[in-house]
Amino acid sequence: MQNYYGEIAALFTAVFWTVTALAFEKASLKIGSLSLNIIRLGIGFIFLSIFNLFYRGIMFPVDASAQNWLWLGLSGLVGFLFGDLFLFKSYTIIGSRYAMLIMTLVPPITALTGWIVLGEKLTGMNYLGMALTITGISLAIFNRSNGKAGFSLKFSYRGLLFAFFGAVGQALGLVLSKFGMKDYDPFPATQIRIIAGFVGFAILITIVRRWRGVFDGFSNRSGMVSAGIGSFFGPFLGVSFSLLAVKFTQTGIASTIMSIVPVLIIPPAIFLFKQKVTTLEIIGALISVVGVTLFFVN
Repeated sequence: MQNYYGEIAALFTAVFWTVTALAFEKASLKIGSLSLNIIRLGIGFIFLSIFNLFYRGIMFPVDASAQNWLWLGLSGLVGFLFGDLFLFKSYTIIGSRYAMLIMTLVPPITALTGWIVLGEKLTGMNYLGMALTITGISLAIFNRSNGKAGFSLKFSYRGLLFAFFGAVGQALGLVLSKFGMKDYDPFPATQIRIIAGFVGFAILITIVRRWRGVFDGFSNRSGMVSAGIGSFFGPFLGVSFSLLAVKFTQTGIASTIMSIVPVLIIPPAIFLFKQKVTTLEIIGALISVVGVTLFFVN
């Protein structure tokens, strides 16, 4: 019987990232997106260090090879710094609905990159599952603004470009992670990625002279609680499980399953934020679930 460790890890990742998105949405309003980026990486690194001390008996990734550090570090810069920086900026220009719609390009970009860089191959059923999942997510996201389906033609090309860069950053980050991780443990591998991302943001914040905002963020209790929750489920559990996913399955499959986050957010939106959900969104959710199940079909 075939094992589905990677696919299951990807599903857990999607759940973790759903919690993270809700927590970080609140935190970013309290302490700012740029400050949140570096704070969340710092908190996530602390969580991982404590976990690895008990899990591996080694607090820091001192046993990683030079190749691990090189490629995982590059993955951290591409995924955390480049990808998240442009993605968060796109939210302020075109809004999260359109930005997340562009992010559905992550799976095909990841699959294409995995084919070019890693020589990975996908089956016909995998491609069908990917297509259905992307279609379902697109239907759900298309109708999340003002109850209108489809494009409103109120696009900023700069915002779309930033969102596309965010998708490219996430896709390339996943592929580089798998290439750099090899047989290395995903949890210390995540530490390396976080270190690289933290250093990158530290340099950026120094250049733009925004350290005052970062320090002020620590004094906002509500914002820090949300940042802590998001960091636990994001940089700690979410990113680590995403590396488990790409370690045990194709990067294209993993990224597609992980991309159902916009659909998973619908129930919390209803019960926690009292938002209305349309029939088209429910149909999209069902289609995406069907798409995910096809990854488990031999």
